[in-house]
This record gives sequence, structure tokens and C-alpha cells, in this order.
Amino acid sequence: MHIAILTFEGYNELDSLIALGVLNRVRTDDWRVTLATPGPRVTSMNGVVIERMSTLAEACTADAVIVGSGIATREVVEDPAIMSVLRDLDPSRQLIAAQCSGALVLARLGLLDGIPACTDLTTRPWVVAAGVEVLDQPFYAEENVATAGGCLASHYLAAWIITRLRGRDAAEGALHYVAPVGEKDEYVERAWRNLTPYLPAPAPTPV
Repeated sequence: MHIAILTFEGYNELDSLIALGVLNRVRTDDWRVTLATPGPRVTSMNGVVIERMSTLAEACTADAVIVGSGIATREVVEDPAIMSVLRDLDPSRQLIAAQCSGALVLARLGLLDGIPACTDLTTRPWVVAAGVEVLDQPFYAEENVATAGGCLASHYLAAWIITRLRGRDAAEGALHYVAPVGEKDEYVERAWRNLTPYLPAPAPTPV
């Protein structure tokens, strides 16, 4: 399984790196999490430089993708070189999630047509202008497309992906590990309150 986190110039560290950390709590040989960047390296909104772990083209063939957020997302969606590659993202064969302003990327790709979304307060008017209904909540998913709003909602996207690909127990273990000491049960319970309504119904137990 390959999970790619799209990370652009001016990226928000909380959006990309919290998801990276939570996703990497899955410890199996066939589980790979990468930061996919348009160039060899990108610099965050606060000056943190990271090197590319996978390309945008590789992300388009991944099992799951998170479109990260940042201060230059409006420039990203106006960049034909980037957007032409991302047009190969396909929720019929992969899980696709967007964090905060990443929802604007999905909107421009037509992946939110008829699907409401969550995003941050700054990005909200741009997503609305793109014709997408924005919800006042931290997480929403419909079939294979999910969005989250607010930097500290990034663990919801990670947990959603882990649940869909590895099951609830694996996601709960990842969330429990990163949760604050003394608040672990409360933290995990809150996550499930937000995620459960948007997860596929479990298969019935054979009689």
C-alpha cells in the first residue's frame, strides 16, 4: 500500500507532517507513506525544507492520497504543469482526501462535484466560489473522497485512510499512540464520533 501526501511550496507543516506521523504508526512491510512534491524539495510556510519522497505522478497511482494545504494553494491550482498531472487522480480506484486548502485542488479537479466539503476558514470563500458547499465541521467523507478543515483535523484523514485500508483496530492503535497522555480514551472516542458516520457499514456477520 502506498499513501502519498501531496506537499507543495509554502506547505503547512501541521497538515502534511501530522498525517505522515499518524499514518506511519502502521508497521507492516507493505505499507509506504511518502511526501509527494512537484520538485526535488519544497519549503514550508515557516521555512522547513523537505526533500521529495515521491513524485506527483507516482501519487496518482497510489492507493490513497492526501492533498496537503499551504499558503500557495491558489497558485497551485493555477499551475497547468501541476494540475495536468493531478488530473489522473481517480476516486474510483484510490482513496482521495484533502486537508484545508487542499479542498480547493479537489474542487478545481472536479472531484467535489455534488459533494460537500470541509476546509479552513481562510480557504472557505474560495471553495464556495468554486461551487462547493462548505460544512461547518472538521471532517466529511462520501465514498472514496474525504476532506478535513483545520490543521489539527489532519489526524482524522490519517485515521480514515488507515481504517479503510487496514481496519478500525489499526487506526485506533495509531490514534491512541499519538494522543496526549491522560486524554487518550477521550481523544480516540472524539475521533470515532467524527469518522464513524462516514465509514462504510461493516459487512454482516455470516450466520
